[in-house]
Amino acid sequence: MSPSADSLGTTTSPLPTTLPSSGEAVAHTLLNCLLREVSGPERQTAVTGGRLLLRLPRRDVLLRIGLRRTSLLGAHRFTGPVGEQRDGGWTEIGWRRLAEYVHDELSLRTGVRNEEFLEQIDSSHGAVASVLAARPAPAALLTGDRLADYLLSEQSLVLGHRFHPTPKARTGDAESWSAYAPETGASFALRQLAVREDLIAQECAAPGAADPLDRPHPGVPDGYRLLPAHPWQYEMLRDHPVLRAALDRGDVLDLGSGGKPFAATASVRTLYDGETFLKFSLNVRITNCLRKNSSYELSGAVALTRVLAPALEDLAHRFPGSAVLREPAYRSLALPGPDGTPDRELLEGFGVIVREGLPQRLLPGTTPLLAAAVADEYPTSPAHISRLLAGTGPEAAADWWAAYLRLLVPPVLAAYFDHGLVLEPHLQNVLICVDGDGMPAQVLFRDLEGTKLVPEHHADTLAALPPEVAGPMTYDAQRGWDRVLYCLLVNHVAELLAALADLHPHTEGALWAQVRATLRSHADRYGCPPRLAALLAGVPLPAKTNLLTRWERKADREAGYVRLPSPLAEDILHHATWSAP
Repeated sequence: MSPSADSLGTTTSPLPTTLPSSGEAVAHTLLNCLLREVSGPERQTAVTGGRLLLRLPRRDVLLRIGLRRTSLLGAHRFTGPVGEQRDGGWTEIGWRRLAEYVHDELSLRTGVRNEEFLEQIDSSHGAVASVLAARPAPAALLTGDRLADYLLSEQSLVLGHRFHPTPKARTGDAESWSAYAPETGASFALRQLAVREDLIAQECAAPGAADPLDRPHPGVPDGYRLLPAHPWQYEMLRDHPVLRAALDRGDVLDLGSGGKPFAATASVRTLYDGETFLKFSLNVRITNCLRKNSSYELSGAVALTRVLAPALEDLAHRFPGSAVLREPAYRSLALPGPDGTPDRELLEGFGVIVREGLPQRLLPGTTPLLAAAVADEYPTSPAHISRLLAGTGPEAAADWWAAYLRLLVPPVLAAYFDHGLVLEPHLQNVLICVDGDGMPAQVLFRDLEGTKLVPEHHADTLAALPPEVAGPMTYDAQRGWDRVLYCLLVNHVAELLAALADLHPHTEGALWAQVRATLRSHADRYGCPPRLAALLAGVPLPAKTNLLTRWERKADREAGYVRLPSPLAEDILHHATWSAP
């Protein structure tokens, strides 16, 4: 089976007003992954009668689900339960049966088994179920308190990434999770340690960059430095024998919890107090990865902040509606282990990266909102696009979209083509800063962990760094371009476009035409290198294989891509614009 041509522009219902059940949420994300990575590329899908049909050919299972709206990119909106064809009829199946079918299909497809896969799906389901059961209904509108509205957007991602098979999978006990999870609105004091100065590991990109870690705290003796710790991480590491010995000797002093509360942001381990972001290590697996700051990531954040200063200043000058939050310092614990070198588990486990806070970069009079909250499939916060554009029509939505694309797209392209800099502007790495009317006025990019350098642009810089730091800091030119296109267009632009199309379904083609116009405008002004020319010609777009990467237990850096038919080709846009009902 292959996608039906008459699916373009088909709609069945408007934006949903209620969240799906936890079971439906899990089933929908699994179907999204199957459609994008497995059954779609193998031409085992069709759209007919307002439903998606999807076959698992090796398992010989035919599934179907209702469609709320189809998508030019194949990122359809699902509604209701999943059905399975049996004995000539259709039988409703739950998320667990669907997960077992996915497990079986991937086992047959790859020849290997992944016994932790079902456990991770179960973990993700449990997390969604617990949050849905406890979460109050979201407010309808922004409050006008910029910090409160920003934190509401960070803490609103109840269902998570809709193209990841286990978006809310996590290790750790439920009680700890509820105390520190953004979905529960967690805010808490940090654990404060005082460490002898000669046992501190630290790097700074500029004098004073680590000052946010030295905010006054009573009880820090002379000769000691303050080391704030995530309280959950401290509980997990407090019995480490090297740390216990240091506490007994007085090399490390436990000052207890204190200071200004920090709120959990969407990444869980990055916390914010209204002035500074602190990115902590957590020995917890969230979705794919153990969320700790490896030693090369600690040094790499500071190195990138230092070496990218000229490029970031150039981008800020040329594109004044955009900025990148720097990460100018880190601090950690350098307690010697049995071999005399700093114990790696403690060095990485207590490593904390300082990220610039919003006051340093935010335009006056704007409210920052997490892009993932604005683009969510469901209106889970007052930051959602349906709330920002409440009561307006298609023309206002088109104006909002054009303004946003002008802010978002050009600096990302210029970073890559002009500076060999691979930004990672996926929905969780971008803040949309809106004015008093809810219109986009600025974008802020964050998280240097995903920012990479193209080696041919930065040979001297990379040669001056230790290999263990320089290696993870690079992508070759093609892999970097795939990452840029995936994060910018497939993960970010396409998802926010989908949320706008939910409000005004017949405008999807016009919204993609505006994306093309923004790309074309950049090419006309700054040049059209071959990769950008191919993009404008409608070559397929790369989509990261979250399902297959999880199945194969690969690091995110090693993820592969499938190629999606591009909605940017002029002939597709012409058809979509003029054939919509």
